[in-house]
Amino acid sequence: MSAAAMHVAKTGLNAQQMKMQVIANNLANVNTTGFKRDRVNFESLLYQVSKTAGAETADGTSLTSSSSVGTGVKIVSTQKLYTQGSLISTENAMDVAVDGAGFFQVLLPDGRTGYTRNGSFSPNSDGILTTSSGYILQPQIQIPPNVTEVNIAGNGRVTALIAGTPEPTELGQITISNFVNPRGLQSIGESFAVESTASGPPEEGVPIEGGFGKLVQGYLEGSNVNVVQQLVDMIETQRAYEVSSKAITASDEMMRYINNNL
Repeated sequence: MSAAAMHVAKTGLNAQQMKMQVIANNLANVNTTGFKRDRVNFESLLYQVSKTAGAETADGTSLTSSSSVGTGVKIVSTQKLYTQGSLISTENAMDVAVDGAGFFQVLLPDGRTGYTRNGSFSPNSDGILTTSSGYILQPQIQIPPNVTEVNIAGNGRVTALIAGTPEPTELGQITISNFVNPRGLQSIGESFAVESTASGPPEEGVPIEGGFGKLVQGYLEGSNVNVVQQLVDMIETQRAYEVSSKAITASDEMMRYINNNL
């Protein structure tokens, strides 16, 4: 039985170590624009049942509960928590934040569409709006030369004042996408996620309309990581790890006692 207890405690060590890694990643990205914190979901392993509830114990009597022993714990999944991050003013006309539901769409080098909450854009050599990594925003928005002012409305309509032209020129429309299950998106790094079977297909639309959030020019969405809460979770995880470690030590001492005295 002590060997079984050591195995159960080992599953606890593995699970808490994984949780600590998730917490460390959350804290590491506390200043990452548009980052959404991860949460770990635990699940108990199979139970070893020696007697089922309702089993007969004597004539006319039966067990009111089963006799079973758990075999440990495992991490069943990690999921993104897509709560709104705080909006941070940058005073940069090319910075855009989504206030509400929705993701910016970006063309990745492998041809897939990446979805992100990071709206830090800038024009490339051709004037096309791209991310900091040079990936092109979809649909494309091209900023012409000699522009004196760019305006991005809350509904994604992009206009610009061009030198020598009294009236603003319309440059295009920024659309955003949302998913039935955004937690099902597959994170791939660089603040991007891609569609998966669990997320369902993207629903593209105009900001403000149809339940989509609005765009806020000159702002970026900060990380939704609460540092204080993460530190509390870290202490809790550390204590749980120590307890599992002590369970292994206690089981080892019990086995050593049996070997030395029996």
